[in-house]
Amino acid sequence: MDHKQVATDVIKAIGADNIVAAAHCATRLRLVLKDDEAIDQKALDNIDGVKGTFKTNGQYQVIIGPGDVNNVYDELIKQTGLKEVSTEDLKQIAAKNQRFNPVMAFIKLLSDIFVPIIPALVAGGLLMALDNVLVSQGLFGPKSVVEMYPAIKGLEGMVNVMSAAPYVFLPILVGISGAKRFGANQFLGAVVGMMMTAPALAEGGTWHLFNFSVHIQSYTGQVIPALAAVWILSIFEKWFHKKLPSAVDFTFTPLLSVILTGFLTFIVVGPVMKELSDLITNGIVWLYSTLGFVGTGIFGAIYSPIVLTGLHQSFPAIETQLVTAYKSGTGYGDFIFVVASMANVAQGAATTAVYFLTKNEKMKGLSGSAAVSALLGITEPALFGVNLKLKFPFFCALIGSATAATLAGLFHVVAVSMGSAGFIGFLSIGAKSIPFYLLCEVVSFVVAFIITYLYGKTHNRLVNPVVEAADTDAADATAQANESGTEAAGANEAVQTETISSPVNGTAEDLSQVNDEVFSQKMMGDGAAVIPSDGTIVAPADGEITVAYATKHAYGLTTTDGAEVLIHIGLDTVNLKGEHFTSNVTQGQKIKKGDVLGTVDLDAVKAAGYDTTTMIVVTNTANYSAVKRLADGAVQAGDDLIAVVGKN
Repeated sequence: MDHKQVATDVIKAIGADNIVAAAHCATRLRLVLKDDEAIDQKALDNIDGVKGTFKTNGQYQVIIGPGDVNNVYDELIKQTGLKEVSTEDLKQIAAKNQRFNPVMAFIKLLSDIFVPIIPALVAGGLLMALDNVLVSQGLFGPKSVVEMYPAIKGLEGMVNVMSAAPYVFLPILVGISGAKRFGANQFLGAVVGMMMTAPALAEGGTWHLFNFSVHIQSYTGQVIPALAAVWILSIFEKWFHKKLPSAVDFTFTPLLSVILTGFLTFIVVGPVMKELSDLITNGIVWLYSTLGFVGTGIFGAIYSPIVLTGLHQSFPAIETQLVTAYKSGTGYGDFIFVVASMANVAQGAATTAVYFLTKNEKMKGLSGSAAVSALLGITEPALFGVNLKLKFPFFCALIGSATAATLAGLFHVVAVSMGSAGFIGFLSIGAKSIPFYLLCEVVSFVVAFIITYLYGKTHNRLVNPVVEAADTDAADATAQANESGTEAAGANEAVQTETISSPVNGTAEDLSQVNDEVFSQKMMGDGAAVIPSDGTIVAPADGEITVAYATKHAYGLTTTDGAEVLIHIGLDTVNLKGEHFTSNVTQGQKIKKGDVLGTVDLDAVKAAGYDTTTMIVVTNTANYSAVKRLADGAVQAGDDLIAVVGKN
């Protein structure tokens, strides 16, 4: 890579005067810019050496790759005259540079708290759906499954208990996740949630405190009161940590924080926030009951644009209230879930149409996988990877979504539990409404697909200039490779098949699960992730250390058979500047499989607020016909983790 030329091209595409500050980590340039709109994105995407770009938390990140990013950064600093800053300094600069938007800040807060507990809600929701199948009459005949087969009544009872648990004790989940987000002790957050769901509260009555009375009420299934309570807990805990001497801090900070939070919650905060929560839920239900199918149709038309803003992250808080109200016989059910399902299927249908329209193999592969994902309820790959890039499929999908959501409102289709908002979402729908739900999903798919396909067929230039441009770029790249002699020839040679082992003990998972776009979207290459259980990092294969970072949080190596492997320990751990890490290797050092590369104090890194997930990425994935993850679940260092299959 010509580092100087890459830096020059990046500066030209972004604008030298547009860069406020710059830093780099193991894989990417991290930039704070004056105006993101001033970027020549097309030129940036076409730079040889730039693997991708994205924006997060006020930083515009340009993915270069291990071993090259530091050299490109040095050239960028030299050419722009910017002062070198650390990633932590850049984070603070980005925070100051961002315009504060209280609405988006609140949405992000809800997202940070609810995203971690969504798996629990989905598990409970699907169990509710299963229970719904077992007890609903009219689904398989006039009698329910339990009535037809009394022997499974005990099974249904257990499923019912399991399904209700995440919702009944939702304040505990919110307490744990909220405490982490607010910087409080997570176990104290759980205690606050337990207090709010204590069985004694369900009995009602009145507490008499001196000269006034406190109404006793339970907060099972409540979200907003729990959020407010754990926020108050965090304020008390932080204040006492600062004010109390260390000799008594350990004992009295938890005691005082919990007791004061409890008093305020039961006397003031709980009742007020519960009333607010009920008002919000009742307001949304009023709109649904008043506007009916017209309201759901409008909601269906704007749901996908709402997803683009991130506002949909606030919906789970409302949906849990709708489901809880339905279970208690005081609500309609979750119509938001139904609308979301129609919107997701419509976007998936539009992406499917693109699959049949495009002649570009790369776009065909992306649209095929993204369509399946959207039809199952995850639309981000379809939205950002295909539909918004081509524009017209996104808007065609809105028509399909609005049409199907209108029908769903007309048929009064609602969900009775949380679940996956796509074709398999029928498991969360009331038994008698399942046929109507499936009909609406089919309508959503058919309308969006037909409109997208017909429009794309009559406006072929909107789809296939992308193909022409991509083919031209590929031809240019091939010509340049042929001109560059032995280096290019070597890069195009068949690479041997080999196996790369896990560098650490832990739990293996897919890269898509990593909470970082660069790794989850495999911009750097394919591979695997491991949630480590101890801090010893070993060589995954024989080879040579090509990059040994001063921050000791990542290693780059080339195996004897030619695989270029990045081992990245934790997310954003570059900010620790080497603290809690040790390294035993240097650049150019020969290594054998199993050699200890370094160590990390996992507990200290976690205590500092960082995710310790370790990514193992084959950065020259393009040289192989396939890169496959071999392990899933528990792995030991040295176990086979990744297979790389050479080209024929």
